[in-house]
Amino acid sequence: MNSRLIRETSPAGASAPAANDAETAAVDLTDNRLYIHRELSQLQFNIRVLDQALDERAPLLERLKFLLIFSRNMDEFFEIRVAGLKGQIALDHEMIGPDGIPPKRALAEISEIAHRQIERQYAILNERILPELVAHGIRIVRRTQWTHKQKLWVRRYFREEVAPLVTPIGLDPTHPFPLLVNKSLNFIVRLDGVDAFGRDSGLAIVPAPRVLPRLIQMPLEICEGGDNYVLLSSIIHAHAEELFPGMQVLGCYQFRLTRNADLTLDPEDVEDLALALRSELYSRRFGDAVRLEVADNCPRDLIDHLLRQFGLAESEVYEVNGPVNLARLFRIASHASYPQLQYPPFTPVLPKALKHAEDVFQVIGKQDVLLLHPYESFSPVVDLLRQAAQDPQVLAIKQTLYRTNANSEIVDALVDAARSGKEVTAVVELRARFDEESNLTLASRLQQAGAMVIYGVVGIKTHAKLMLIQRREGSELVRYAHLGTGNYHTGNARLYTDYSLLTSDEALCEDVHKLFSQLTGMGKVLHMKKLLHAPFTLKKTLLELIARETAHAAAGRPARIIFKVNALTEAKIIRALYKASIAGVQIDLIVRGICCLRPGVEGVSENIRVRSIIGRFLEHSRAYWFANDGDPRLYLSSADLMERNLDRRVETAFPIEGKKLQQRIRSALELYLTDNSSTSLLQPDGQYLRPSVPEGEPLRNVQAELLEKLCGAGAGTGHPE
Repeated sequence: MNSRLIRETSPAGASAPAANDAETAAVDLTDNRLYIHRELSQLQFNIRVLDQALDERAPLLERLKFLLIFSRNMDEFFEIRVAGLKGQIALDHEMIGPDGIPPKRALAEISEIAHRQIERQYAILNERILPELVAHGIRIVRRTQWTHKQKLWVRRYFREEVAPLVTPIGLDPTHPFPLLVNKSLNFIVRLDGVDAFGRDSGLAIVPAPRVLPRLIQMPLEICEGGDNYVLLSSIIHAHAEELFPGMQVLGCYQFRLTRNADLTLDPEDVEDLALALRSELYSRRFGDAVRLEVADNCPRDLIDHLLRQFGLAESEVYEVNGPVNLARLFRIASHASYPQLQYPPFTPVLPKALKHAEDVFQVIGKQDVLLLHPYESFSPVVDLLRQAAQDPQVLAIKQTLYRTNANSEIVDALVDAARSGKEVTAVVELRARFDEESNLTLASRLQQAGAMVIYGVVGIKTHAKLMLIQRREGSELVRYAHLGTGNYHTGNARLYTDYSLLTSDEALCEDVHKLFSQLTGMGKVLHMKKLLHAPFTLKKTLLELIARETAHAAAGRPARIIFKVNALTEAKIIRALYKASIAGVQIDLIVRGICCLRPGVEGVSENIRVRSIIGRFLEHSRAYWFANDGDPRLYLSSADLMERNLDRRVETAFPIEGKKLQQRIRSALELYLTDNSSTSLLQPDGQYLRPSVPEGEPLRNVQAELLEKLCGAGAGTGHPE
């Protein structure tokens, strides 16, 4: 890439290799060649997930999970991101980001990459994963492999469980093409013959009953050992003629339609958010079509017929060699009977201060407690809330809820607290994508218990993770808080890496109180002493801290930045990091998913390194570390470095103070930077490559090392050291 781009100059006095050349001292940091397209970067992340299915260091069923997670990720990618690009084109409202790529071109590139990777996914499944499963006694038995006993069992299952629930739809003028639910399993059937009413259209649609499992385990007595499964699609294929008595079935082919699943609520037109959201959730099932998946043996004329029905182009059909919804195979991937094919179990630990503590308040009153999940247990957070619910000295509890479960331990404790007469306020974000229905249910449950439920701020999602407890101790009201980088979801806390801070710091708790006041009431922006909060101070402060590091480098002082986030797309942050790099700041970015910054560009980002780590746990924690001329500044945050997080959400970043806690996090960040096992390094061209490990150098896996360090020996991830 040509680095001689003139418009926006680097900071005065900046010194870097390029700054010594008069021709490259000024760089145009708005040049679109310096930015990676958001959706194309997200697609690269999905590919990195799929790559894990080929990593033979991981147990077999875990590799299968990665392959299936790729399916789920791609479903959401089409439902939201591809649908959004198509919507821009349809409305003639094309938005072009810093990368300069218009939606039509982006869709063309996405289609080319997605077709290639989905074909690769099925090849991995059929040629690698399924044969290895068979070697371990786990089989998906195809129709051509059914024994006589199995055929009899399948026929009985079809007649007793499937046929009574199936509604075949013959296509003719009185039976138009049915409206099919998003991502549902369906069959297009070619028929020959005339039915009882004289109809001979030749085509029918068979929607698979949504209440039936897509994967059915066959009884042991009709199999020769192991676990044997049959697909619902195979059962329907084998007995399609029974659905059309007297007709000849010439062909039966499965297909699945993906629709736009994004919700479109106009805050100005909504009087009751919960009521409007319930209506939108129904509409989500029938949004505009964005992708058609069909069996690869489906005749061309039937594919064309389906494309016309759904208004899709040729580039939007995906012919697959296997089930059209691979995510249904999670039943096999989670099979508890094969521990040797899964990651070894481990027990999250408690920090020393909490191991034998009966009173959580007493511990937090003396010191801050920092937890790194899932290595350290999430139970102290739940225990704190439970104790607060039962403690007669606790007067009020306030909490944000973004993703959780209506029947979770967190909600149970809030319900108990409300029923016992405490002032309970829950800020429930109803618009947490794909968790809206669950959040509506938990909001209703909390309201019925007597809690005050607030739906945040109209038009701005509340994504911050905060809990505030007010407790009377003698003549004083004392506050305790939990601040986190992850959601109040006990299941996710076992699968996601996140930080929790339990604190009674007066200034920080006062800031949390002020933020709740802003969310529930009305008024001007309140001054915070320690807490950074979006959409008001978080981005501004991050830019100031980056600029301060840039100034240190320009003055010849050591300067370094380490960020760990899920995504980096915000153009102003990226430009600030480019300026810092030009000045000589050493920058390490640990970005699990989307990254629109290009590292390693001559004269611009030579001092920036970007790595993505994908492993047993989903890397979800966010941390911002600045060297700050020997006085490090460290924040943990609920926010990724994206426009939506920094400008259109309520987010928080909270400081970690004290050398001991800072060093804990800094040491963990340095471990991530030494990982050469689960890391992929972003290249200037937008591709990701695994680092080459010199012969004799040991493999290092950050998650395995943290498990060993925090949870003890024998808790490896399946990646040998």
